[in-house]
Amino acid sequence: MIKPRPTTHHRMFLTCYEDTLNYGWHHVDLFVHDELGREVNWVHWTVEADGPETADESVRAEEPLLRRTSDWIPHVSAAGVNYWTADATWSASTEAFLRAADNDMMAG
Repeated sequence: MIKPRPTTHHRMFLTCYEDTLNYGWHHVDLFVHDELGREVNWVHWTVEADGPETADESVRAEEPLLRRTSDWIPHVSAAGVNYWTADATWSASTEAFLRAADNDMMAG
């Protein structure tokens, strides 16, 4: 049986956009999806410009422990918006820190 609310962290990826519709909102999203492709969680931050190069610069500045692990793949939405996705992961030291923090919380 499929759980009604996704909770398993299976895939983490970045998405950046081209402001094709001229909304004036340049941003990068970090998504976490479960094994069925359902969104578990996400966060976004604003950037100065559109596209993968700016997204990479922003990740280094905003989340220096986050690493892009694949090339940026271009897409076009049904509304005609150009966007790119790339797989991402936390650095090994971040993963170790988070596991230790979880263990501390469980122990006490």
